[in-house]
Amino acid sequence: MRSTGAATTTPGRTGLGRAVATTDPPVVRIGLDIGGTKVDAVAVSPDGTVLDRLRVPTGFGPEAVVATTLLVIRSLAERVGTAPDSVGIGIPGLVDHETGWVRHAVNLGLEEVPLGPLVAGETGLPVQVENDVNVAALGAVQAMQLDGPRAYLNIGTGLAAGLVDDRRLWRGARGNAGEVGHIPVLADGQRCVCGQHGCLETVASGAALAAAWPGHPGSTATHLFDRADAGDPAATAVRDRFVAGVASAVRILVVTADVESVVVGGGLATLGERLLTPLRAGFDTAARSSPFVASLDLSSRVALAPTDQPLAALGAAFLAPVSAAVPA
Repeated sequence: MRSTGAATTTPGRTGLGRAVATTDPPVVRIGLDIGGTKVDAVAVSPDGTVLDRLRVPTGFGPEAVVATTLLVIRSLAERVGTAPDSVGIGIPGLVDHETGWVRHAVNLGLEEVPLGPLVAGETGLPVQVENDVNVAALGAVQAMQLDGPRAYLNIGTGLAAGLVDDRRLWRGARGNAGEVGHIPVLADGQRCVCGQHGCLETVASGAALAAAWPGHPGSTATHLFDRADAGDPAATAVRDRFVAGVASAVRILVVTADVESVVVGGGLATLGERLLTPLRAGFDTAARSSPFVASLDLSSRVALAPTDQPLAALGAAFLAPVSAAVPA
């Protein structure tokens, strides 16, 4: 499950801020992807060129997370030799996009923390805070130079999507757009962390694979796919169920939002062609027996996100609008 969205916070009057005329372009944007174990951050130019990248351990609890965030911002500013124009932060958990508060991020020990206001007050910069899946969606379309309506399907421990139209996030009326993982698809399915039964996340996610294929060393997904490729019938059944679940998520996003494409990312996207090939084969098989499915042209509308770029940090850098005037 993920959060509701991103926050713009009025900057304070001390720190890294600088006077910027309304007609001046931004010099550099900083984006941070705050994860459970590390912060991955980038400084980028207005055209999306990554000028520098920094990765440091996150720490645990409000004081550590805020201190690490400030350290990374200041370090990147020093390394690129110019004051940033804005800061965007992606973070897992429940985020209030209107205030910049992190309501709940269990892996980081955060509960009701005004992350955006704290960082803005210390740096004097406009700061936006957003859920990590949404910033990864922004990063994916930026890295792949995709315009129009797109979906980013994140397959990690859970399952969720970010929706983007012309490189702008679309959150829906109440911030739940893209929550495909919590659509019940199995009437008699397992109980989901959201409290429902048979949600898509209980079939197509890292947690679902760990539950269905337990006790194996290394990467659960890699081991499972290796065993399935070797002809293990039990592994084949688990793999095929997982792939079918991912296919259902792609169909839901295409049919309901009519996005031009669904970009598959997240930890399990590192399976690469081992995931994409059976996905497309399944869509092609379904198209042969259904004119409706054929009309959707699903095979050509699913793609893999690049794995060699810091998508969440890159997307976070493009959260904040160009500032009109940042106090010195």
